[in-house]
Amino acid sequence: MSTAPDHALEIRDLRKVYPARGSEGEKEALKGVSLAIPRGSIFGLLGPNGAGKSTLINILAGLVNKTGGTVGIWGFDQDTNPRMSRASIGVVPQELNLDPFFTPFEAMEIQAGLYGVPARERRTAALLDALGLGDKMHAGARSLSGGMKRRLLIGKALAHSPPVLILDEPTAGVDIDLRRQLWDYVRELNEGGVTVILTTHYLEEAEEMCDRIAIINHGEVIADEPKSALMGRLDSKTVTIVPAMPLTHVPAAIAARGEVTAEVVQGGALAITYSRSNASLGTLLDLARDSGIEIRDVTTSEASLEGVFLDLIHDSDG
Repeated sequence: MSTAPDHALEIRDLRKVYPARGSEGEKEALKGVSLAIPRGSIFGLLGPNGAGKSTLINILAGLVNKTGGTVGIWGFDQDTNPRMSRASIGVVPQELNLDPFFTPFEAMEIQAGLYGVPARERRTAALLDALGLGDKMHAGARSLSGGMKRRLLIGKALAHSPPVLILDEPTAGVDIDLRRQLWDYVRELNEGGVTVILTTHYLEEAEEMCDRIAIINHGEVIADEPKSALMGRLDSKTVTIVPAMPLTHVPAAIAARGEVTAEVVQGGALAITYSRSNASLGTLLDLARDSGIEIRDVTTSEASLEGVFLDLIHDSDG
């Protein structure tokens, strides 16, 4: 294609039904999933275990055959142009599945060769350097730490310079310092034009990295919005008032307010959760003072992505 597509991935009505096995009936893992992932984005794909994320990724990677629907990767239809659609994507799996008999340099060279990248166009040494593996490129794979293996998997996925990169739980089991390093590298890739699809169990990772997020539950998309819009679904805020004298109960005037919920928490503090569209912090503080509370300290907290995620999952399960 002469020009880059508007959407890095276009998935329409994607279905996957696994056949019956033994006493178990058919399992419908994906129930008409449709997603349009913008080119140049860092797109978060979230969902509880068993939601269908792995099935979706395996279909994109060409490892699982779909039952129905269409998949377009970088403008190439997976059915009519499987070679180019596969060449347009790199997948970093959850599992640390590396051949122990190859050095990082050899593993990268083999991967590039599998995609037909000419030797003169390969970026093996540069990629390994960028991933902090330059001094390990000729070391035995067994000598690599778990974090190094994780970085090598990213290098292998990038060996053929795909415009789309899928990171399936890329920071699972790595320490916080390495997680930050990987985040920084992913941002660099994205700034260089790579579209990134990220699945993660770390909600703070999605909140930190992604600009658009889809949530899958029971094989269906229950949300697909810019992160800011998703966060805006809950405009709740909690103010915790620490009184000079610990409380034993919620003052009657506050308990009677239907637009807020209040409870006495650890240390006799008063936690009031309210909607910013229905109440203001100043009004609540005045109400507390009018109820005879001498305020010693006040802290506030806003809705997090975790709260949005759990709320949406609860609603879809209900």
